[in-house]
Amino acid sequence: QVQVVESGGGLVQPGGSLRLSCAPSGNIFSIATMGWYRQAPGKQRELVAHITSGGVANYVDSVKGRFTISREDDSNTVYLQMNSLKPEDTAVYYCTADFYIDSYSPSTAWGQGTQVTVSS
Repeated sequence: QVQVVESGGGLVQPGGSLRLSCAPSGNIFSIATMGWYRQAPGKQRELVAHITSGGVANYVDSVKGRFTISREDDSNTVYLQMNSLKPEDTAVYYCTADFYIDSYSPSTAWGQGTQVTVSS
């Protein structure tokens, strides 16, 4: 099976920083896009950021200028650097990978989630 595993969540004070990482594994032919979603209590799940295989990144407006998504050169590991964190960033963050197991079969894998809590 194809899996993605997130790490790096935790408790941080407002204005602090965290770096999330996501490591895909399994029988992957190629990965097109990887991204981060988050879901806070009482709110709908939202796409935070995603990055293509060519390095093109997009962000939800609320995190622009504060979060940076990146991808390792020779692997599919993806990171989310979160700076100037706000209490409203508190959520469970999920990593996703849009991948192909061969040239014809697209699929999406979801991680188990990592908790980010921003509080004083």
